Amino acid sequence: MKTIDPRHYDVIVAPVITEKATLASEHNKVLFKVAAKATKPQIKEAIEKLFDVKVKSVNTLVRKGKTKMFRGNFGSQSDVKRAIVTLEEGHRIDVTTGL
Repeated sequence: MKTIDPRHYDVIVAPVITEKATLASEHNKVLFKVAAKATKPQIKEAIEKLFDVKVKSVNTLVRKGKTKMFRGNFGSQSDVKRAIVTLEEGHRIDVTTGL
């Protein structure tokens, strides 16, 4: 049985399941919400250890939170960092079944 570093669970927050993510999965890409301070090498290592796959590349982006007004008060949603993980040929992650 392999041991997984608990820090990997802090790097990967959740999979992103949207229409755009589903279309990207056809091209061997998977989207994840990640910790705000996570780096690309940390994300790559966490994905490889948790899902036992080979990662080709990692692209990250920060989606800015929207500003909304509710009953005259302004509020904002938090910023979310996302990672688009491209997998090597022959490797797949099915995020709908869980870990």
